[in-house]
This record gives sequence, structure tokens and C-alpha cells, in this order.
Amino acid sequence: MDIPGGDYVFFVGMILLFGWLTAYYGRRLAAVLRALRAGGRAVGRCVRVETEPYNRSDAQRYFFTFRLPAGREIEFEDLATRAMEVGAPVTVAYDPADPERTATVAGRGSWSPVAQYVLLVTACGLAAAGFTVVFLFTVV
Repeated sequence: MDIPGGDYVFFVGMILLFGWLTAYYGRRLAAVLRALRAGGRAVGRCVRVETEPYNRSDAQRYFFTFRLPAGREIEFEDLATRAMEVGAPVTVAYDPADPERTATVAGRGSWSPVAQYVLLVTACGLAAAGFTVVFLFTVV
């Protein structure tokens, strides 16, 4: 059974998915840049590594914690290398005005947080653009 326009659903879905991912990682990149400019620094540590459902070895989430000068502890999720282990010390950069949203792992032993998010924004943006081009050539 052929559904009119059904061929386009996949392309529209991919355009929407990668467009959303581009915007999501773009906002995170803006938060990371704000944290690095604001100059808040603290020593933190990796508190847990969660494996995604179905035990996919390539899908892990890394959670970190650090303490503000006032004593409040902040926990956040960020990108990390596979070598990161629970309990590993990290340098955390954050904006003192909004530490929950801007905290990022920044320091030796990790990729630059700016480079990580620039790469993600670029890759997702190119994927969205590529699917858009293919969709437009398919429609025309």
C-alpha cells in the first residue's frame, strides 16, 4: 500500500531531529562559553557513569559534582572521555550567576568543552542541511 507523500516522512523527521539537536547543542555551547567567560572555577569529581538502556556500550552518561564557595553542592551532566572513572577529579568551570545551567568540565585530561560542542553543533547542522537538500531534490 502506497501512502501519498509517505516517502517524505523520513526526510522531514530527520530534518526535524537534527535541527532540534543543532539547537540543543547550540544552547549548551552558549552556556559553556558563558561559564568560561564568567571565570568561576572549582574542583569537582565524577560521581557516576550511567549506561543507557539495553546495555549499549557506546551510550554512557557522565555526572559530576562540585561545591560552590557558599557550600552548596551542584551536580550536572556533561560530556566526558571513555577514560573517565567514578571518583576522578576534574576542573569545573561555571558562571556564578547560574552554576546549575552553565557548569562544564574544563581542564587538563579532557577535550576542550568548546571544541566538543562546536563539533556537535557542526555535525548536527550539516546532517540537517544534508537531509534538507536531499528532500528538496526529491520533491522537485
